Amino acid sequence: MNFQPTPEFAAALDAADPLREFRHRFHTPLASDGQPSVYFCGNSLGLQPKAARAAVEEEFESWEKLGVEGHFHGTSPWLGYHETLTDSTARLVGARPAEVVVMNNLTTNLHLLLISFYRPTATRYKVLMEGGAFPSDQYALESQVKLHGLAPDNAIVELLPRPGEYTLRTEDILARIQALGDSLAVIIIGGVNYYTGQAFDMAAITQAGHAVGATVGFDLAHAAGNLALSLHDWDVDFACWCSYKYLNSGPGGTSGIFVHERFAARPDLPRLAGWWGHDPADRFQMKKGFRPMAGAAGWQLSNAQIFPMAIHRAALALVDEAGGMAALRHKSEQLTAYLEFMVRRLELPRETLEIITPADPAARGCQLSMLVHHNGRALFDYLAAAGIVADWREPNVIRLAPVPLYNSFADVQRVGVALARWAVLD
Repeated sequence: MNFQPTPEFAAALDAADPLREFRHRFHTPLASDGQPSVYFCGNSLGLQPKAARAAVEEEFESWEKLGVEGHFHGTSPWLGYHETLTDSTARLVGARPAEVVVMNNLTTNLHLLLISFYRPTATRYKVLMEGGAFPSDQYALESQVKLHGLAPDNAIVELLPRPGEYTLRTEDILARIQALGDSLAVIIIGGVNYYTGQAFDMAAITQAGHAVGATVGFDLAHAAGNLALSLHDWDVDFACWCSYKYLNSGPGGTSGIFVHERFAARPDLPRLAGWWGHDPADRFQMKKGFRPMAGAAGWQLSNAQIFPMAIHRAALALVDEAGGMAALRHKSEQLTAYLEFMVRRLELPRETLEIITPADPAARGCQLSMLVHHNGRALFDYLAAAGIVADWREPNVIRLAPVPLYNSFADVQRVGVALARWAVLD
């Protein structure tokens, strides 16, 4: 597409956008001038769906009127509430329904999965992850390694870009996997790196990991609701994700996990057990002896978090209504390409500002990360004063994420204009 930087061009793209009305289904924070802000921070916290309040109020009403009987009666009885999310979740990540369950929060779920899938031996104990992963992943892996009496500096192998580069090359990832060979126990990589916005080739990584006998999992915090995923077909072993970023399910919202169906009937797998993962046929007989449910549901600990799940259900309904991830991804690629065009047309020297997110649409989601070499915080503050909500990451990166459900091409054009004005002033 031959992009143009004009408001008329952006308006024409918005007029042709089949998803244009969905932005009105969200609450957009107001800028200091009382007008709606340009919210490009959905990679940190997504906007509130207007349906969220009513969804929670419905459960408040059930609690008010039914008390404990809300578990068995009402519009959506709480006993099986998590099951109402299963089909939408499976579609979201490209899984079969038995392979997913919504529960807990992200890092809790990562720990639960690693207990089962990181089983080091005397010779196969290495963990492969991307360098500069989100700190919670780093801390989780460090602690898991220590649980097995191993030293993180020896057991954890970090993937780093080549000198002078900001992102990882797929061929380098695959070569490292092959080099580690039968010492590699598990691979755990973010589907999209939170800092650079790089999306990894999860299918190729999984295939390479399995070829050397490793288990392969992904933290999809920045991928779920951002990329079109096919976890089952890619043969991924396990994955987890949060719901408060691209899935717009509220701060601290609930999380989800994927466990491939090959592990569905594996009660022998070590796991941390809780009663909600126990076989429901006799769960309420309160007997000793844990028998896990088949599939991902067997990793549950406690009964459903009703209020965050109510928000999540409302948010997932919007994804389904919009046509699922294929439709959202199509618009996302156009939005991000337009944003890249608006930044690159400034022709700023690399010593001032450079985009560190890959240019290949297949190697990124909707986020562009701009490395600002001088006065980066001043640029971030300038954008904020112009009513643009971006995200600052130390030491000098501004992340901009045009989200297809609620951002427009006019939003992107407005950001481009603000950057052009800054470039003149700087």
